[in-house]
Amino acid sequence: MTYQPYHIEGASRNSRWLITCDHAANTVPPDLGGSLGLHVSDMARHIAYDVGAAGVARALGDALDAPVILSDFSRLVIDPNRGEDDPTLLMKIYDGSVIPGNRHADAAEKERRLNAYYRPYHDALADLAARRADTVIVAVHSFTPQLRGRAHRPWHVGILYGDDARLSDPLITELEAEADIVVGRNQPYSGHLPGDSIWRHALQPGRMNTLLELRNDLIEDDAAQAHWGARLAPLLERALHASGA
Repeated sequence: MTYQPYHIEGASRNSRWLITCDHAANTVPPDLGGSLGLHVSDMARHIAYDVGAAGVARALGDALDAPVILSDFSRLVIDPNRGEDDPTLLMKIYDGSVIPGNRHADAAEKERRLNAYYRPYHDALADLAARRADTVIVAVHSFTPQLRGRAHRPWHVGILYGDDARLSDPLITELEAEADIVVGRNQPYSGHLPGDSIWRHALQPGRMNTLLELRNDLIEDDAAQAHWGARLAPLLERALHASGA
């Protein structure tokens, strides 16, 4: 079976929603030997992928009757949520871990990985987004309860946006009305970086969008992922209605 750097679930769904998951997998493609030289415990960490995000993305797709596109390569191979000229696109050290398989990756290897994995994923995402004039993109990510030993991150869900908050503002209002959810506005990260997925596929073409960051200790298993997808879907629907778009 030929390796594919992404897959689409619900490709025939015609909802205006499009769910993306840039960091869905911790897979190292066969042509890299299936390994970057890291211990399996490292590949199970956030450094390799967004733990739990794929399951939430699938659950959202089911609840919103929306197509879902998921990457099938680890962010350590090459990061699909970075611009092509971003210095963190292909990391040799990540959160204190040296990536042996990237140590000798030069400009030619970076270009090869762009062509083999990164660009096919973004081409497919672009095609999905262009199917409708009113596409709304929801990007699903996850974050760690702590980073590099810093204080506990209290947010259950973070909503990230750049210079287009048409959907994010009413979504934050909906989340803040939920008594048991701590929501972060542009937390635990701020907005978007030029060249990242939302910048490329939503902000530049003017599509409505939001980026969800879920704390990964809340979405560790299938049941929790299904719960959060089902819970967030109606909030997204109400936020879209409130936006008037």
